[in-house]
Amino acid sequence: MKSFERLLSLLATIHDPRRAEGKLYKLRYVLLFSILAIVSGANSYRGICTFIKVHRRKLNKAFKISWKRPPSHTAIRYILQGLTAADVERVFREHAANLNFDAAVSAARVVAFDGKALKGSFDSFNDAKAKQVLSAFAADTALVLAHIEIDDKSNEIPAVQKLLEELDVAGHIVTCDAMHCQKKPSKQRQRRTRI
Repeated sequence: MKSFERLLSLLATIHDPRRAEGKLYKLRYVLLFSILAIVSGANSYRGICTFIKVHRRKLNKAFKISWKRPPSHTAIRYILQGLTAADVERVFREHAANLNFDAAVSAARVVAFDGKALKGSFDSFNDAKAKQVLSAFAADTALVLAHIEIDDKSNEIPAVQKLLEELDVAGHIVTCDAMHCQKKPSKQRQRRTRI
């Protein structure tokens, strides 16, 4: 499918953790089909496997592949858990930037930074707090441009500053929560640049 060519080529740049003889299924297709399964409501490795099993013939025809059966849920788990989070984030940022650039029509671009707690990420048995994630959201194209995990012993302020340095937001309108109106973080940033 032509609409997935750019995403597939980006997914092909992710390092495959498997040995050469264990690569029965190409990584880029496993990743794309996993994404499609999750978007369709799958929330487990078995759910991803079931999605591929149900739609295998259509996927084979659409992507010109010849899978006789889907990878098992344990194979999908092994593949996905072996990936490097930084590689996956890099690919998704590049894909979002491409989509955002393609959809850019107006001169006024708005990027909103907001932190959220991930639902169900707390662990009361091990006394672990819920994970906090900061996202950069392009309001005019409705795309998440990037996201990073907020450290347990920190807050959104240093995370926003880090993400601002990583993203090209020159010429954009940037919105943040009121907590980012403090003077202290900007003074610390100036001191770091003088040293």
